[in-house]
Amino acid sequence: MGSAVVLEEKWPVLGRHERAAEWLRMWTDLGRAPRTIDAYARGLAEYLLICERDDVDPVTAGRLHVAAFVKDLSTRPSRRGSNVVALDLGAGLANTTLQQRLVPVRLFYDYLIEEGLRESNPVGRGRYTPGRKFGSHERGLVPRLVKLPWIPSEQQWLDLLDVVREEPVRNRVMLALAYDAALRREELCSLRTEDVVPDAADQS
Repeated sequence: MGSAVVLEEKWPVLGRHERAAEWLRMWTDLGRAPRTIDAYARGLAEYLLICERDDVDPVTAGRLHVAAFVKDLSTRPSRRGSNVVALDLGAGLANTTLQQRLVPVRLFYDYLIEEGLRESNPVGRGRYTPGRKFGSHERGLVPRLVKLPWIPSEQQWLDLLDVVREEPVRNRVMLALAYDAALRREELCSLRTEDVVPDAADQS
């Protein structure tokens, strides 16, 4: 009960919604890790605030209301600020973070269904439907996106080399090793002198 009070102090909106508070108490009583409970509380609290903003009862909310929550998450200003150079648009939560925010909302509606307060879950899940000729995998409310690695253009690579030419020998060697041996940052930084075997021709 004590942890529930702390959560309600941190996110007062939880105390204004009886079903949400009892759902979190249930997970606490089941022994879920404090960080998990905290993540659940945060995601659900943000959703409840959107419901209050739109004057919607979260117990009876539908997919349109959940979609409004997703829109808010995906369009809110980035915490990184406008001065941070990024490859994305610099707005909204990352796809993985958005998925994390939706998990407690989905579980909350699962709970309401189990309690007989709803018949369906407005968040939904991606489902595989056997026997369907096309599109047998039904997409969830928010698609899971995989960000492709950034590959520099030829000019960007040449610009990088121009900058590296002014670096100390150590840094130039590290770049050459990383490139030639396809080493990751951790692998490169953990190299030791004895890991490098000189070419046999150089030993003669």
